[in-house]
Formats: sequence, C-alpha cells, structure tokens
Amino acid sequence: MRRRRTRLLVALLALASAAGCAAGPSVRPALVENDGKTTPASPTGTPPVPLPPLAEPQSPSLRWADCDDDTRQRIGTPPVPDSLHFTCARVTTPLDAPGEARRSVVRLLALKAGTGPIPLVVVNDVDGEPGTVYAARLAATLPPAFLAKFSLIGLDRRGTGLSAPVQCVPPDIRHDLIDADPGQGDLQDVLDAARKAGQQCAIELDDSQTALDSWRGAGDLEELRKALGSDRLNALGRGDGSKLLSEYAVRFPGQVGRMVLDGVPDPGPDTAAVLDAVAAGAQTTLDAFAADCAARKCALGDPKAALTALTDQLRVSPPMTEDAVGFGPGVAMYAVYSGLSQRSRWPELADAIAAARGGNITALAAFASPVLHDTRAQPSRLDATIATRCNDSQTRLSADQLDQVAAGMRTKYPQFGTVVAQQLAWCGPWPVRTEPLPPAGATGAPPILVTATAADPVTPQVGSTRAADQMPTAVTLTWQGAGHGAVGTSPCVTEAARAFLVDGKVPADGTLCPA
Repeated sequence: MRRRRTRLLVALLALASAAGCAAGPSVRPALVENDGKTTPASPTGTPPVPLPPLAEPQSPSLRWADCDDDTRQRIGTPPVPDSLHFTCARVTTPLDAPGEARRSVVRLLALKAGTGPIPLVVVNDVDGEPGTVYAARLAATLPPAFLAKFSLIGLDRRGTGLSAPVQCVPPDIRHDLIDADPGQGDLQDVLDAARKAGQQCAIELDDSQTALDSWRGAGDLEELRKALGSDRLNALGRGDGSKLLSEYAVRFPGQVGRMVLDGVPDPGPDTAAVLDAVAAGAQTTLDAFAADCAARKCALGDPKAALTALTDQLRVSPPMTEDAVGFGPGVAMYAVYSGLSQRSRWPELADAIAAARGGNITALAAFASPVLHDTRAQPSRLDATIATRCNDSQTRLSADQLDQVAAGMRTKYPQFGTVVAQQLAWCGPWPVRTEPLPPAGATGAPPILVTATAADPVTPQVGSTRAADQMPTAVTLTWQGAGHGAVGTSPCVTEAARAFLVDGKVPADGTLCPA
C-alpha cells in the first residue's frame, strides 16, 4: 500500500500548469515517458502497465432507437441544450442470483449522448440520478472536444432507473426510514421501519433480493462492453458508480481501458467506521456551504444556526408536504444533506432553507422527493440503495449497538451524525451477505485515475484516498473544493479527466486542483 509524503513535489507536470493544478503529496517515483504518454512507475519495481490505446468498436450488437423526448421528460429541470440528442437501447445480462447462476436475466437501459466514435460508459451513485440521466446531464457540461472523441453511454444500474427498478418498500415506510430526529432519540423507529421494508422486499424480490450488488453489477458492465463491440471498457464512474468500476477492474483486469473514478467510496469492511467518515465529510461540506453563502451574501445568514432553528420549529409542529407526507426534522435534514451533495444547487438550497424557516417547506421538500416519491417513470431511489448497499456489506448491528453508534455520531457531528447513522439501521433485517467481500487491488490493470474532493458529503476524501491506496496502478487527483464529484464541476479536474481519457496523459499522483 502506498504511503503519502508530507511535502509537496517540487516540479509540476504540464497538466498542472495547463489546468491550474498543483502537484501534491506522493511517494510514487517520477513519471516516465512512453511514446508521448505518461504512466506511473510500478510500486513493485515491475514494468508499468501502459495506458491502452483507444480503439473504435467492432461489430456492436446494440440496437439504438431515438429516446430524445422521453429522456428530456426524465431530466426535468434544469433542461439540457437542444443541441444534444439521445438514443437508447436495452442490454440483457444474467441476473446470477446466488445459487441460481444464469437461470434468469435482467434487461438494463442504456443511453447514448454524443457522436464520438469511442464509447465511454458512465455509471452513477445508486442513490443518485439514474446513469442514463446523469450521462445526459454530464454531456451538457463537458467540453466539445470530449464529445468529439467519445459518445457517453449512460447505464441505469440493475435495480435503478428503468433497469428493472426495485420498488418494494411501502411509501409510508420510506418516510420513516429517513426521519430519525437529528437532535434527540434513538434509531428504534428507523429499525422498525427497516424490518417492515425488509419483509416486504423479501416477498416481492424473491430470488433477486440478494442479486442486487456491485459485484454482479460489474458483470453487467462486461456484458455492456461486449454489446458495444469494444475491446476494452472505457468508463467514468461517480460515487459508488466508481465502486462498480473498481470491482470491474478486479474481475476483468484485462478488459480495463481508460477509467476515471470520481469520488470512489471507502472500501473498508466496517460500515460503521466508513459512515463515521461520511458524516465528518458532510459537516465539512456544510462549513464550505456556509462560506459560500457568506460570500454571496445570501439571505440565509448562518446556516448552522438556521438549521438548528428549523429543526426545533419542525419538531414542535411538523407540517405536511403538498403530497401529504410529514415533514419533520429528520426528513428536513435528509433533504439538506441531499442538497449539499449537489454543488450547483447550493444557492437554491440556501433559499429553500430560508423559505422553510418562514413556513414554506415546498422547495426544501423537493430535495427529498426522489427518495420519497415512487412512480413507474421515476422510481424511488431509496429501494435500490438499500438493496445494493446491504448486499455489498456484511455489517449488521444490534439495536443497542446502533443506538451507541448513533449517539456518538450525533455528538461529533450535530447536523448530520444521525442522518448518516440511520443508514446502518436499514440493513439490520436484510439478509447477511454469505459470499466473501470482493478483494481489493485490480492487479494487472492499466493506470486508473481516481479523483477526490476535499469536502465531499458522500464519498469523503479520506475514503477515496484509501481506495486508491489499494489499487496498485491508481493515480490520485484531488480537488480542493466542496460537493460530491469533481468531473464537470471543477475545470481543473475536468481538463485532467479529458487529458487522461482523450490524450492518454496521466497526471502526477497526488496532484491538487484549487477550489
């Protein structure tokens, strides 16, 4: 495992000067030149695996059809430019339920944005926008040179979006799963809700319940690669979409092309410890949000004081949303947490908190809507989140352990300790994973670019760095900004990702991009 030096590198790479980046701590040897491309020297002394060349697909089998209107309806606001057009296709892949390998299949939705000759697969967080929608939005933020080389292939991961979505949690139970009071009480109500959710999901999902995990999701990506006709998988993942790619690199190292992992989660097996760092990242992001609010002279004032006043207000008299859903302090803080992850929506979030303080909760409630609401076209993101994350973990805590962990996190992280800790209760009644956790490493894969964000409320920098440390060929680039994900948000990181994916230029390990 790599160890980080405490001093900055003396010399900067050309990328740093071109994109406004500075080289940061690393113990990696200096980069070496290979036919105009740079690759990190191997930490074991063996020759480095070169970054593979880009090759156009051969004999693709997917049948793409226009889905422009449907996609724009799913995107909603803010819309994407009219110049972007979208086509969609279905990918058939084995469900591979434990004990029933290849006995049934699942059909996944893929979307193509752009006209570049090289497919670049895009996968998103399981609790974020479906990969097809995320790819469409990302296409609107990337420079034209990017889309001249690549077509973005967004994939709705199994159980999400329109890829056989998981819809097994009763509507009122979804509310209870995110309604833990941030300032008082235990997690007993959340655990009770999780039991009811687990029982209903066991009935409705049957054999597929334990087949919704990242390891099998990596197998889906291999089926997509074959259908695209690509010799290697070139891909970009965000959040735990990056986890999917990292597990692909473990399963199929010989098929790894050029990969960017934007905010990869901590791979540690102790979910409680991992979530403690997530809560710390959320608090740090709140500080950045407060600084941004002050710089813009927003009407909210001190966000921490405003949130304390808001939760006190909602605790005394919780209102109902327009859809007759209770909006107590727990749901409100979950909505704020969701808003903090979306850097471009911070001004909107500040206004929404201020409006809620004045009695109008509509705008703030909208940040929690993707979790609470469930329709055929836009399934709730909570059901698939619970299924995937619980199947990816072996951590199960008793009620007493849950309360102890939640109390500790609430003390350390007053605003978001409970918001994050309640996720531990979700998996309590879920079947415990019987298969071993996937190994770390991806030995034999070419260089993989891991980007981290200094203040990230979902995948904190410390976790992304730890994940990179377990990948022998990973190169880390850190944005000293705030929010979840840096590609498409930080010009420096976006340019570094473009140079890596398009030009094959590998930045110095430990490079820093300014906020």
